[in-house]
Amino acid sequence: TTFQDGGEEVEDGAVYNVTLKKVQIQQAANKGARWLGGEGDQLPPEHTVRQYETSKIRAIKAGTLEKLVENLLTAFGDADFSYISIFLATYRAFASPRAVLELLLDRFGNLETSSHGEVANLNSLESEMVLRAEIASVLRAWLDQCSEDFREPPGYMCLLKLLDYLKNNMPNSDMESRVQNLLKQFQNQEVEAVDGFCSTSSSDLVDGEELEFSNPEEFSSFQDHVVAEQLTYMDVMLFRRVVPYHCLGSIWSQRDKKENKNLAPTVRATITQFNAVTKCVISTILGTRELKIQQRAKIIEKWIHIAHECRILKNFSSLRAIISALQSNSIYRLKTTWMCVSKDILLMYEELSEIFSDHDNYLTSRELLMKEATSKFANLDSSEKENQKKSQKRLQLQKNKGVMQGTVPYLGTFLTDLIMLDTALQDYVEGGLINFEKRRREFEVIAQIKLLQSSCNSYCLIPDQKFIQWFRRQRHLTEEESYKLSREAEAAADTNILSPKSQKSMVKRISTLFLGTDVFTPPKEQPLKSSPVGGSSGESTDSASVSSCEFNHSETEDVCVTPVSSPEDPLKKVQLRPLHAAGRPKRLAQGSCSDKGSGSSKGSIFDPGSGSDSGFVSSRDSVPVPSSVPRALPVYNRQSEGSCIIRVSMDGLHDSVYKSILITNQDRIPDVTQRALLKHNLEPGAVEDYELVQVISEDKELVFPRDANVFYGMNSHVNFDFILRKKA
Repeated sequence: TTFQDGGEEVEDGAVYNVTLKKVQIQQAANKGARWLGGEGDQLPPEHTVRQYETSKIRAIKAGTLEKLVENLLTAFGDADFSYISIFLATYRAFASPRAVLELLLDRFGNLETSSHGEVANLNSLESEMVLRAEIASVLRAWLDQCSEDFREPPGYMCLLKLLDYLKNNMPNSDMESRVQNLLKQFQNQEVEAVDGFCSTSSSDLVDGEELEFSNPEEFSSFQDHVVAEQLTYMDVMLFRRVVPYHCLGSIWSQRDKKENKNLAPTVRATITQFNAVTKCVISTILGTRELKIQQRAKIIEKWIHIAHECRILKNFSSLRAIISALQSNSIYRLKTTWMCVSKDILLMYEELSEIFSDHDNYLTSRELLMKEATSKFANLDSSEKENQKKSQKRLQLQKNKGVMQGTVPYLGTFLTDLIMLDTALQDYVEGGLINFEKRRREFEVIAQIKLLQSSCNSYCLIPDQKFIQWFRRQRHLTEEESYKLSREAEAAADTNILSPKSQKSMVKRISTLFLGTDVFTPPKEQPLKSSPVGGSSGESTDSASVSSCEFNHSETEDVCVTPVSSPEDPLKKVQLRPLHAAGRPKRLAQGSCSDKGSGSSKGSIFDPGSGSDSGFVSSRDSVPVPSSVPRALPVYNRQSEGSCIIRVSMDGLHDSVYKSILITNQDRIPDVTQRALLKHNLEPGAVEDYELVQVISEDKELVFPRDANVFYGMNSHVNFDFILRKKA
């Protein structure tokens, strides 16, 4: 089979990509070979005659909503077999379920007024049966793949409309019974946002219970594999409920609007669970002031073991949450405590950290996720012999149980890819046609999410109510509280009975592990500084710290701000190795990525330990190109084919609270300024009151004249970071 590009076909309201498919349908012996009695499949090519058939494949590239809905009925005939699945998974970005259903049933479902291709204006029984079969096929796929689209309490208008159509056109059919059952199911269920496993609010506790800090003895009573299994159980329950279209950049970006506070609840729940695990790790380590250094180190070791068990269970969500917590400012700065962690466990921690290295757009974690997405068990190839023995032993126990395992991903990776696609590709093309090629690209990411959701059906985990209740009872520390307790713990550790000789040995060991061969002496503590954005707490600037962010318990999706190190930050005096070599990230959390002019921000998952997942990006780090986006697309920090992506922050706010904006070589200052105001939820008519400047360095800026071309005027040799400042 060979394929050939057939160019484009343009119709009224639609543009199609055409591909010619050449298929061999018969191979027979030629005349001379037949005279000799030879058979076609037993002869060399020169003695055979091949017959080929060329078919045309039409795939809609762009079109009006009417054409896209009509194409649902013709896609199979055009050999575009994946079109229905792509449309159903992404149409919420440009239309509502009611609009699509009305077009499908009222315009194309009515035979007398239908303009559907070869059956238009025909009243024959045959054409009616063809149309009914096509509509039934689409409706069946819709109910199979996206039944949640019809959950519209309390009226359920779409379901009632569909039921009415089926009663009139397909009475007593299986489809009618199915819709009736679905309607009853929705009506009998309470309107629920998401299962409450991840919530830590007091409303989820049994009467009389209060939030409390973890008792070290109680936490230690839970076996490592039990904790990992229960975290996986909670993650699986939430991930399986994720509605894939909630992850679309154009949907997720609307969540900050007041009227959309309940938008995409399934994604919000996953984020809340991730934050709950991260905060639980921090609270168990710092919540009890009376702990000795060795006791605190044992808790850190226990969490590393739990993270390793999560790796065996292929739970990359809780694995990343635990590693992120251990890399947080308040935990990582506990130098003396880390010195008491055994060498083998530190090496295990390093290996687990390397999974989420930001090298080459998180290539390691992406490849590992795709490699193990549908595998029966984890593929553990630890570089350390001792860890490898333990890993293989635990893995063998899993295999002996005979139960296959699914894969729980870190959802932020997919959110990042979808956000980048939404920023880089236009929603509409010339003529106001919906850009369906963009939706095909988004579906490549959505399909991966669906595949992983299917794999989660392989898990066979039983909830442990004792652990779940303990997990819910945990009181979480704010960032300010955790930093204060961290300082107290480190100050107490400084007066410990460790001899200078043993302390020097431990400093050398942990320094060698995290910093290569460089050995450094921990510098003096810097005073706690207030965060530049109201509501956030302070940061540490000691040698082992990184930026962190705090999420409110009830507002886990708020914009996260990354404090920037001060000029005298000791980190700058030590040459740290990259994460893949040292197991240590350069930052903990990121700022918000952007949308495309809707006035709301994109990406909001708490992303400790990475630079760009789910849209949070440190203000001075490049946005990677997602695996599903080719290099030709516009990206941050690189001008390509007359376009690029810049970041615009507001003067007076922290520079990691920014909006990403796609600009072209035709955009001038007023256009870019207006889009930036829209994205920051400011009045777009106030363009004359603001000026746009590019940040060149800490003490240099590039101010643009009134009508300058931003693309050609900007400095392309520095980061594409801009500030929108009100004129004096």
